[in-house]
Amino acid sequence: VEGCGVSIFFRVSMYAPTTSPYGPPASLPPLPGAPPPMVSQPVYDYAPMETAAVASTKKLKVVAGVLGLLSILLLAATITLGILYGTKGGETTVTVAPTTGPPSGTNPCSGADPGFSSIDCFDSSGNVQALEQAGANVTSGYQGSFNASGRTPITTPLYAAGLCPVNVHWHLGTEHYSAGQYDETGSGPSTTVSSEQMGYQCTSYDSTDSKFTTAYNWQNCVNMQVGQTYEVHWPSSAAGACGTLNQYQTPFADGVFCNWATVGNTTYEQIGVQAQVFIVVNDESYYYPNLIRGMIVDATSGHGSDMALYTGSTTGSSKSNTVCSQYAPITWQVDRKCWPISASSFDKMCADMKAERDDMSSDLYPHGSRVLVADALAANNQVSADFTTYP
Repeated sequence: VEGCGVSIFFRVSMYAPTTSPYGPPASLPPLPGAPPPMVSQPVYDYAPMETAAVASTKKLKVVAGVLGLLSILLLAATITLGILYGTKGGETTVTVAPTTGPPSGTNPCSGADPGFSSIDCFDSSGNVQALEQAGANVTSGYQGSFNASGRTPITTPLYAAGLCPVNVHWHLGTEHYSAGQYDETGSGPSTTVSSEQMGYQCTSYDSTDSKFTTAYNWQNCVNMQVGQTYEVHWPSSAAGACGTLNQYQTPFADGVFCNWATVGNTTYEQIGVQAQVFIVVNDESYYYPNLIRGMIVDATSGHGSDMALYTGSTTGSSKSNTVCSQYAPITWQVDRKCWPISASSFDKMCADMKAERDDMSSDLYPHGSRVLVADALAANNQVSADFTTYP
């Protein structure tokens, strides 16, 4: 019997005397139906049974302990999920773990931006006087009419060419155009929370699907919205402070030109921007945790399998087909597809940006999109690539 952690075993033996203390019994016939006379009972050795019982008890205690531990872990997981996922005023709330920045220190990239001013795209006679511009039409088969002869964009992923991302930021809507993916037929929420200039939108928005309409409680990003389209840019450079605490910079030109004296002056071979277009959904099955590191490339989902590569310039709503950027030519690598992504993926990226040594707070909101580049300012060197074939 086991109780209160103490095992007690009872040993029972039966003895029958072989002789009567009162002498031999009288010779009487047995009564009808009487049991046969009792004989001496054997004395059993209970030691093996006791050993087996103790071993069995120990096994039961181990099993009980394991089950208890599993119950505690399950309870903890349930409590954690309750904290991480919940609702607030009809919004979905996903708690993004707070991050802290690295130790403070000198920023060698501060002020590295050469500060090139914008120029008129055309002279008084209507001739193009700027270099090729971005963002362009990236529909498969498109070519601009600007003669970029002799300039070939980087055709491998930028990391494979020795460039590292030095910033991440995004634009409201898209600056590029991809027919059937993000174009003039795209749509989004009926009202926007940002006053920035809107670009094109993804064609996959569905107002009857709750993942496009259920609000999200943003904790790190600013002026963001579920159902909206954003074009994310990762400016990259061979002259960045790659692999150091100063790699990510705002403004991004500080990062691009941080160590410019150590590299060549062929800008389209040393500077590039990767771009990927997303429509934000309130659905955690589209969560990607490391957007700050660069664009998503995945052979299974197809991210990065249909890329448009060309040479262009920096962008932004201050640029147009009359006002051009002098930060050119640089390589552009643009995913032609629009991809759904969870709001929490963006919020995690913003949390990571807050943890960088340089102050990236002015990149935590969507920037305005420029108008589509005119054919006369778009390069005629666009090629396609599949980045999912790279390690």
